[in-house]
Parts: sequence; C-alpha cells; structure tokens
Amino acid sequence: MTMTSDPDAEFDASAPKVLIEEDLDRGRFRVHRSTMTSPAVLSAERERVFGRCWLYLGHESEIREPGDYVRRSVGGRPVFVVRSARSGEIHAFHNTCTHRGAVVCRRERGNSKVFQCFYHAWSFDTDGKLVGVPDREAYSGGLDFDTLGLAHVARLESYRGFLFLCYDPDAVDLRTYLGEAADYLDLIIDAAVDGVEIITGTHEYGMDANWKLLVENSIDGYHAVPVHDTYFKYLAELGSEPRLTDAGRSRDLGNGHAVMEAEAPWGRAIARWEPVFGDDTKSTIEQISNDLTQRYGAERAHRMTQTNRNLLIYPNLIVNDIMAVTVRTFMPAAPDRTEITAWQLAPINETPELRRRRLDSFLTFLGPGGFATPDDIEALESCQQGFSSGGVEWNDVSRGMHRRSVLTDEEQMRAFWRRWSVQVERGEIPAGAR
Repeated sequence: MTMTSDPDAEFDASAPKVLIEEDLDRGRFRVHRSTMTSPAVLSAERERVFGRCWLYLGHESEIREPGDYVRRSVGGRPVFVVRSARSGEIHAFHNTCTHRGAVVCRRERGNSKVFQCFYHAWSFDTDGKLVGVPDREAYSGGLDFDTLGLAHVARLESYRGFLFLCYDPDAVDLRTYLGEAADYLDLIIDAAVDGVEIITGTHEYGMDANWKLLVENSIDGYHAVPVHDTYFKYLAELGSEPRLTDAGRSRDLGNGHAVMEAEAPWGRAIARWEPVFGDDTKSTIEQISNDLTQRYGAERAHRMTQTNRNLLIYPNLIVNDIMAVTVRTFMPAAPDRTEITAWQLAPINETPELRRRRLDSFLTFLGPGGFATPDDIEALESCQQGFSSGGVEWNDVSRGMHRRSVLTDEEQMRAFWRRWSVQVERGEIPAGAR
C-alpha cells in the first residue's frame, strides 16, 4: 500500500532512483549516502517512520504513584505521560493546551493533580479533563469542557512495563509489532526476581551526525576492537582480561528489529562475577546465578547471566544488555544532528554493591563522558564529515552476506535498512503493520 505524503517530503529530482541496493547473487548491500544528508529524506522519515511506528516513551517505574508524570519528546513531538490520580491508569497526552497551543507540562518530572497552562491558566486534571478556566463567564456561548480536554496520543500500550506510543491509530498492537524482539526484553525482565526499574537520572547529549549512523553503531560488533581499545586496556589494568572474539550471532528479528548476542567478555552485574567486582560480591553473584538456574534451567540462565545483547527495536530504541543495561533513544534534529537520551535499567532491590558496580559501568563505558560513547561519537561525526567530501556515493553494508552471521557481520544492520527502505524509499506500509 502506497502512502500519501506531503509534497515537501518527496525526494530531490537529482537523487538516485534507488537508495538501498541489495544484490544477493553478488553478495552486495549498499546504502546511498544521501540517506544521511538529504533534508528531503529526513522529512519523509518524520512522516513515514516516526509518524507510524511504535516509539519508546518510558517505563512504568518512572510513574509509580498516582499523579506521577514525566515529559518527553517522542518522535520529535512534545508529549507527557501521567498516572491518573483518580484511577491509577496511565495516560499519554500531546503536550499542548487546547486553548492557544502552549506547552502545558513544563517540568521534566514530578507529581501533580492538576496541570495548568501558564499562558492563560487553563487547567487540566491527570485524566486530561479541562477543570478550570479563568473568567469562564466571558464565553457567551459557554465552553464545552468535555471536548476541550487534553488530546490523548493515538495509541499507548505497555509491554511488561515498557511504555510505547504510536501516532498512527491504525497500527498493529504493540506485541505484534515487537515480534521476536520481545523475547530479548523478557531475558532482562525475567532475570530480576522483583522486576526492573529505571534508575532516576538521564544521560542527555547530542552528536553532529545522522541518527541512522547511531543505529548502525549500536549493533555493530566490527568496530569494537579498533575504536574501544582504550577501554580494554583500562580493564586489563584493573585485573580483568576481556575475551574478545567474533563468536556470537547477529539476527534479523523482523519488522526492522535486530540483535547481536555473544558470550560476555567482561563482568555483568546481574550474575557474572569478575575480579574487578571484588571478592565481597562473589557469593552474592553465585547465589543469583544458582537461583536463576533453578528457576529457568541452565540454558536460559546462562543467556541471562553470561551473554551480552545489543538490541535494536525499530526505529530508534537501543537496549544494551552488556556490563550494564542501558535504554537509549535518539531523534534527528537535522540530517546531520541527533539528540540522544539514555537511562539505566536495573533489578528492583538489587544489593547496594551490585547497584554501585552497575552505575559505574553506566558511567565509565556507556556515559557521554565515559570510555565508549565519546569514541563512538567521534567515529560517527567523522563519517558525517566524510559524506560532505563527495566523490563516493555509496556505503557498503555487505559483510557476512553469504554465511551464517558472526558477531562482526552486518546482517543486523541490513535488517534495519530493509525495513527503512520499505517505509521511506518506497513509501509503503510494511506487510503486517496494519
């Protein structure tokens, strides 16, 4: 089915007719570099991808109590999510006053029974109902309070505490959309006996590069050794010797989702002990591992405790289940600018020492001032700078096309680009998306 799009979103006449080229016989997969630089491509993405896919909004643990709320920019649109003070239900609203359009929720997070627009003081409760209008007698015909409440986002659903929204009212349900990707969220959630929670605090930063470069980077095992050499040397100095190989697997999970999974080369706070964790944590970690084995069996417990996963939930959610569990989203501000937000996910009631180790990993490797993220941003900004040089039209994403994928192959990136091509390049709604 071909979508009707805004004429402003159409591609430049000078752009190539094909942006994604896949030749199975020759084992070649190429991506045209205009996908990373064209304003017209970005315009189409905003409509055809971010306007139609399920997008990560937050986690239920962030709004535990009635009246708790957080505000977010999701798909480039200001929204906020709140737990009803009356019923405890969760609502997601477009963050705009129905009077004259001003943003209603102006704080990042908090607890409130009423949201009052600062412009003209129209007030709304946690169910979105209009409950207060100054000098309402001035409206000679009266105000229909029932029709002037806050606008709900078209779709809001939760998968085991992970909240997603969709601006397309006709989209499939969230569970269908997630498909096999849900299995990888299950591994994280089931490994925590008392459930998981987002730890208060965020990493917010940006990069001067296209958002799709960060998609590729987040599920790319090929770059780890050359780009993150400093981090591996740092671990070695601490007495931990990372075991880096290309053993492992990258998978296309359908619907644009993908994952790379391998034996962990370092300690994992959930239940993989390393000397860097300290001897005082060894018995605790062993007990967690034994408990998980009894609950889920040796094979599933091994995956929970001993293996890493970098999971892409299309289009822009990355869950890095590595030495810590990072939930990361990002949104293009321009073809060459991306805004990034990341949170740390952890088991509820985790011991203080393991929580400390987890947060240390979140900061020292995955944080914007850590070992890995600055390296990655430097690499991606370098790519963006290289695109402006001209002379080379195509990026190659062919690695491993004619073999069972290993960790350093690129099948997981091709999964993303195939879905992207259907939506953006061909302007179609993918099969099964409605």
